[in-house]
Amino acid sequence: MSMSTMMAVLLNGVAQIEYDRTKALPDYQGAYLDKMDRKMEAEGIDIDGQRIQAPALAQKAQFVAANLANAIVTNDEAQVAAMTTWLAVRLPELKQVKLREEEGGFAIELDFDQGYIKQHPVQITPRRH
Repeated sequence: MSMSTMMAVLLNGVAQIEYDRTKALPDYQGAYLDKMDRKMEAEGIDIDGQRIQAPALAQKAQFVAANLANAIVTNDEAQVAAMTTWLAVRLPELKQVKLREEEGGFAIELDFDQGYIKQHPVQITPRRH
């Protein structure tokens, strides 16, 4: 499979982050990703209330995407950057992370098929009341 250079994170259909894989990963970020992996492997992870002791890559990806969703809605920029980077680096074929807010949580879809098409911001002029 070929690596996709762009990965986008969408929340409720709106692009929040565009990750460019052509940019080199700083050493400290690479080290942080390894630390995240070791922590997930040592402590296990929770997905939908289920404790998974030895998570597979796909399970880690779901877990990281769920944490990414929470980081976006709480404006935790450092966590958003870390989780996005983990997904982009660990899943080089991943094209889009689609997060949808739902009752009591998030629906997460990891899209490996559909290439991301850059969204252009639409300027909306607020009406004066």
